Amino acid sequence: MPTLPAQLAEILSGVRQSGKFYAAGAAEIYAPSLEVEGVGPIALPLLPFQAEQLVAVAEQAPYGKGEETLVDTAVRRTWQIGADKIHIGGKYWAQNLDEIVAWVKTKLGVGGQVNAELYKLLIYDTGSFFVSHRDTEKAPGMFATLVLVLPSLYTGGELLVRHRGQEARLELNTAEASELAFAAFYADCLHEVLPVSSGCRLTLIYNLLRADPTQATQPPDYRDEQAELADWLRRWGAEPVEPGGPVKLIYPLEHAYTQAELSFAALKGADASRAAVAVAAAEQAGCDAHLALVSIEESGYAEHDYDRPRRRGRWQSDDDDGEFEIGEVTERDQVLSDWRRPDDSQPPLNQFPFEDEELCLPDLVEGLEPDELHFQEATGNAGASFERTYRRAALVFWPRARRLAVLNQAGLSITLPCLDDLASRWAQSGVGFESPLWQEAHELAGHMLDTWPRAADYYHPYDDAPGQAAKLLDALWRLRDAVRADEFLAQVSAAGAYKLGDNESLVRAAGLLPPLRAAELIQRVVAQNAGLKPGACADLLARCTAEPWAGKPPTRLAPAAQALADALPGGPQTPPPANHWERPAAVKPRFVVDLMAALERIAPDLAEQAADAMLARPAIFGFDAILVPALLSLAGQPGQATARLRQACLGHLAQRIAEPLEPPGDWTRAAAVACGCAHCAGLNRFLADPGLKEWSLKAAQQDRSHVEDSIRRAACDLDTKTDTRGRPYTLVCVKNQASYERRVRQRGQDLENQAALLR
Repeated sequence: MPTLPAQLAEILSGVRQSGKFYAAGAAEIYAPSLEVEGVGPIALPLLPFQAEQLVAVAEQAPYGKGEETLVDTAVRRTWQIGADKIHIGGKYWAQNLDEIVAWVKTKLGVGGQVNAELYKLLIYDTGSFFVSHRDTEKAPGMFATLVLVLPSLYTGGELLVRHRGQEARLELNTAEASELAFAAFYADCLHEVLPVSSGCRLTLIYNLLRADPTQATQPPDYRDEQAELADWLRRWGAEPVEPGGPVKLIYPLEHAYTQAELSFAALKGADASRAAVAVAAAEQAGCDAHLALVSIEESGYAEHDYDRPRRRGRWQSDDDDGEFEIGEVTERDQVLSDWRRPDDSQPPLNQFPFEDEELCLPDLVEGLEPDELHFQEATGNAGASFERTYRRAALVFWPRARRLAVLNQAGLSITLPCLDDLASRWAQSGVGFESPLWQEAHELAGHMLDTWPRAADYYHPYDDAPGQAAKLLDALWRLRDAVRADEFLAQVSAAGAYKLGDNESLVRAAGLLPPLRAAELIQRVVAQNAGLKPGACADLLARCTAEPWAGKPPTRLAPAAQALADALPGGPQTPPPANHWERPAAVKPRFVVDLMAALERIAPDLAEQAADAMLARPAIFGFDAILVPALLSLAGQPGQATARLRQACLGHLAQRIAEPLEPPGDWTRAAAVACGCAHCAGLNRFLADPGLKEWSLKAAQQDRSHVEDSIRRAACDLDTKTDTRGRPYTLVCVKNQASYERRVRQRGQDLENQAALLR
C-alpha cells in the first residue's frame, strides 16, 4: 500500500490542466478613446451627464428564457448599446486588450489562440441589477464571457459567479482613469449582478472564442481527485502518528517563486490547479493548508582539480585555472519558512524543520541546480569545502487535530509565546479547566515537554538569567496546571536541565503540587544538580524554606537539605564531572549565605556539619574570598553553626590585625623571582640590596620583556619604565612600598569587617 506522501503526490500529479471557472483582476492601461453613436466621445471616468446621455440612446437589456428573448425589469434592469454603435480604440487599446485576454486565458486554463469579440456596452445606473443566469454561447467557439469595467464612479454592483457549489464575489470597482477592472467566466457558470447602489457603471462585454471552434473548452473538473485526496487526508488525521511517520505533508510545486512573490494568487500553471484541489480537499478533511518556502542547505567537502574540463556540478574560480567539484555532503539542514494561508494572509509561524519522510517528492533536489553555491579554498589543516542551497515553494498540510504537535516542531521561539498567550487569555476569561483554551494550553505544554532538551549541558552552569524554563513554568503556574508542572520538575529540572534563573518560577510552580510531592521533587532537583550548580541549589533551598508547603518549620525539606550537604564542594561525595570539560560553578559568598540560611531553618545539625566541612576546606572556602563576605551578609542570622563560623572569621581577622605593620626601614625587598637566568639573578641581588633603590638593565627587547614578566609574576615592589635613549633600550626598575601599602589597606578593611561582625 503506498504511503500517504506518495499517494498525495500521485493524486496531485494527475492535476495537469491549470485554471479556475473564473478569473478577475485589474490592469493599468492607457486611456482608450470611446465613442458611442448618438452621444459622441465619452470621457473616462464616466461623467454623470454623459451617463444620462448613454441611457437616452440605449435600450432596455433583455434576457433569454428558453428559446425566447424577454424584457422584464424584475429579472434584469440595465441598459445596453450594440457593438455596431460602439467605437473603441486608441494607440495602445489593442495591446492592452491582448494582455488582458492572455492573462485570463492562463487563469482559465485554456490553450491555443483565443479571440475577444465585442458584444455590447452595458450601462448599470443606480438600481440596475441582473438576477442569476447563464450566458448563451452566441458564436461558434465561444466558451466564456469577458467583462471590462471602464473607469466609473459607482458603488454596489458586485458580480457573483457560481460553479459546482463554489461561489466567487467580485468587486470590479475602479474610478482611476488609468485602471480597468475585468472578470471572465465560463459560459456555463451561473452569474449575478447585485444592484448598483449609487452612481453608474459602464461595462464592455466581450465573447471569448476559441480560434478552433471544434475544440471543446470547459473548466477543469477534478472532483474525483479532490474526493480521493480528502479521503486519504481524513483517514490520516483520524489515525495516530506511527513512529517515524509524517506529522505534516509537504508537496513541492513545479514553478520557481521568489520570496516576494510567494502567494496562492501568484501560483502558475498546474501549481494553481493543484493548490486549488489540495486546499479544497484539506478543508473537507479537517486539515490546515499553507504555502511555504522549502530551503535545503547542504555543506561538505569539495575537491580541487586543475585538469578536468568544466561540467555540471563544477565551479571554476575567476582567479585561477583551477576548479572545484562537490565531494561528500556532511551536513544538511532543511526548513520551511515564509508561510501563507490560502487567503494569502501570513500566520505567525517561524522556521519549521521537516523530515525527509514528510516530503511527497523525496528526491526533491535530484537534477536541480542549487539556488546558491559557494566554495571555500583549503586553509591550514582544513580542506576545500562547499555550501549550497535549494529553494522551492511547497504546499504544506497537517490535520487540525494535530496542529499543536506540528506547531511544536517550530521550536520554543514559537511555542513559548503561544503558550503564554493561551495562559493569559484563559486567566482573563474566568472559566474553569474545562475551557477549550485551557485544554489547548495543556496539550501544547505536553508536546513541548516531549521535546524539551534534557541534557544537563544545555544549561550552562554560569548562566544565571531566567530562561525558557522559567517562561514555561510561569505559564503553567498561571494555568494552575499541576500535572505539567510535576512532569517538568521530574523530567527536566531533576534531569539536570536547570539553572539559577529558574528558581523563582520553579518554586512558584512547585506550590501547585501537594506538599510532600513538592518536597520530593525539590530533593530530586538538588540531588541531581548540586554537584555542578551548588549556588543555584542553595538559592533554591533557601527560597523553598519560606513556602507554606515546606512546613513550619520546613522539615519537609530535610531530604533536600541532606542532598545539598552531601554535595558540598570539595567533599568526598561530590560527584565527579560527567565530561572532562564540565566544571562545577565557582563557589561564591552567596552560596554560603543561602546554604546556612536554609540549613539553620531546616536541620541545625546539618548546618553544624556544613560549618565543619567549610572550615576544613580553606582552599575552597577561604576566609577573605568566601567566609568573611558571607558572614557579613548573615549578620543577625540566628543559629549555632552560623555563630561558630562568625567566631572563626573574627579569629582570622584578629590574628592578622595583631601582626606588626611598619613601613620598610631600608631598600631591601623580597627576592622572590624564581627564574635563575643571569638577568633575573641580577634582579634578585638588586631586590636584596638594602642600599640600592634603582637598577637598570640595558638589553635586547626579548630580555627586557622576560625580566618584566618575572617582576609581574613575583609581584615585586618595583615600578618599571623603558629608557629609549641609545641602543639597546634600558629597563629602569625603581623600588616602591606596594606590599606595605597593600597591608595598610588590608588592615583598614580587617578592622572594618571586625567591627561589622561584632555588631
